[in-house]
Amino acid sequence: MNPVVWTNIAYLGASVCFIIGLRMLSSPATARKGNLLSATGMLIAIVLTLISKDIVTYKWIAIAILIGTVIGFFTARLVAMTRMPEMVAIFNGFGGISSLLVGWSVYHMMRDQGAFTAFTIYLSVLIGGLTFTGSMVAFIKLSDTWKAISKAVLYKGQQIVNGALLVATVWICVLYTMNSAAHYPLFLVAVVLSLVLGVLVVIPIGGADMPVVISLLNSYSGLAACAAGFVIKNNILIVAGALVGASGMVLTNIMCKAMNRSLANVLFSGFGSVTTSKKGGGGIQGEVSPINVADAYLILEAARSVLIVPGYGLAVAQAQHVVRELGELLEENGCEVKYGIHPVAGRMPGHMNVLLAEANVPYDELVEPDEINPTMETVDVCIVVGANDVVNPAARDDESSPIYGMPIVEVDRARTVFVLKRSMASGFAGIDNPLFFKDNTRMLFGDAKSSISGLVAEFKGG
Repeated sequence: MNPVVWTNIAYLGASVCFIIGLRMLSSPATARKGNLLSATGMLIAIVLTLISKDIVTYKWIAIAILIGTVIGFFTARLVAMTRMPEMVAIFNGFGGISSLLVGWSVYHMMRDQGAFTAFTIYLSVLIGGLTFTGSMVAFIKLSDTWKAISKAVLYKGQQIVNGALLVATVWICVLYTMNSAAHYPLFLVAVVLSLVLGVLVVIPIGGADMPVVISLLNSYSGLAACAAGFVIKNNILIVAGALVGASGMVLTNIMCKAMNRSLANVLFSGFGSVTTSKKGGGGIQGEVSPINVADAYLILEAARSVLIVPGYGLAVAQAQHVVRELGELLEENGCEVKYGIHPVAGRMPGHMNVLLAEANVPYDELVEPDEINPTMETVDVCIVVGANDVVNPAARDDESSPIYGMPIVEVDRARTVFVLKRSMASGFAGIDNPLFFKDNTRMLFGDAKSSISGLVAEFKGG
């Protein structure tokens, strides 16, 4: 049989691995196996590509594989769970710049291109560049490296500027596609515009929308890879890129629904730059009720149902393991324990699922808001660990709040609420939370890991 046929059959097998692996990623119970299966498919695709093409020399390829393997291994092993969203943003950016470089290099190899090839090159460069710089800005926002842009950055006429740049990229695309060989200067302008667009598209987006931005940029990186696949006529790259692009768009839609907002609202509203009024939650007047570990233990010891709601503070405190230990001790005491997971809790899609999976929390104990909210009045104690915006009752009760309409975990309707925080500071969205002043809320101030460790010690000592 022709080697090309065998190669395409193997590529088909790799594509099946991607599809099945992606399906397995939808469940925490099968996610690791799905990731391994997808990685196996990618390994097959890479090996086949290397052995089936005319490679001038493998020296630089081997060096790149070695460097990438070393960096990837130590990055994955050493990165803190609090930095996982930033790492995902970096990965998206690297995928984008790879597609840009592939398109650019093929341009120099094939100066006299057909209209379709020129169009796919342009797309890979445009989407790849936008993804790269957009992901770098997302990385900076997530890491709070530069406080000036960690929130939404807005300026007068911003949408007009972005619209003008978008029109310019379309116009350049038409001219370049009609005669690619004669319009190399325009091609270089398109490269620069793609990089600028990535920055300008992401800087107006506030911190609370980062889970949506991460999933959207992930989709962009897939679309850029798909376009690069058409450029180099590689079927497996087309399939893999299309899968990533489509799944990223689906995930983006899920994130938007979790906040009850449209994608256009996320991209263009500048959410996170809003200064809330007193009515909307800013400067809430009231008195909080603090509690200490010993008193919190007495309430938990008598509880028969407990809901633990994790947020980004759980990752900061690296408290997932002691949270699981507390949950096990509560169950040994005859208590039913559940973990309320909001889709946009944390700073990337599935952030809380990743943390709890690392701590081996049973998958069947994880519940989403629509599962637990109808029975919230029967919950004896809700323990909010570092979450803020996803439990803010202003989203339900205050029409003037910037997050009004966003579905939340309605912990304020439980019999007792413990909020574990270091201080009274607002969450990532910069919006104050009236939950802290409710009559049934008790504030357990301090490092979350230390506070929960204290509760664990009380149970073991009791």
